[in-house]
Amino acid sequence: VANRLKKAAGFHLVDADRPVLIGLTGGTGAGKSSALAALEDLGGTVLDCDAVYHQMLRTDPALREAITAAFGPVFCPDGSLDRLNAIVYEYLPPELLRRAQGHTLVGLDAISLMESGLGRLCACTVAVLAPAEDRVRRIMARDGISEDYARLRISAQQPDAFYRERCSHILENNCATPAQFRDQARIFFRSMLREIEHL
Repeated sequence: VANRLKKAAGFHLVDADRPVLIGLTGGTGAGKSSALAALEDLGGTVLDCDAVYHQMLRTDPALREAITAAFGPVFCPDGSLDRLNAIVYEYLPPELLRRAQGHTLVGLDAISLMESGLGRLCACTVAVLAPAEDRVRRIMARDGISEDYARLRISAQQPDAFYRERCSHILENNCATPAQFRDQARIFFRSMLREIEHL
């Protein structure tokens, strides 16, 4: 992985045994999936924090015990649970770091990257942003929903200003196609990785 990363990104890591974590966040329809694919193009591995969280709820006895101790018998018969972020965010970082071991470059896909404190694990935090009208159009096409519902989903999430104030880097998606944005994101990440190398 290190050699592939070096060749693709044009840089080398000072400590190849310690993974470089890049946190990616941003609202729905902004193009985060294309940006994550670009990171994978450079030899990176993507960890979907929401998927890891749900897996931990099913398989981590210590997490389940901590939730039950704090809130009582809150698990449904099917094992599902309403989000209890304070406890989950205590258990999630060590698990993400464990899964990152053995990889040179890891992208953390987390809609609540900054709110959860997961951004503190990362060498850089990247907000993927796009114009609202582009996001509405993409969400409608992707999810087959109405314009009103797409706008409601966007309005329920953090505004761009939230990410601009808190993330170390902003990746703007004004591209006409996902493929164009993926190409742009690869250039962006190559530059970022060179920047990290020289810190």
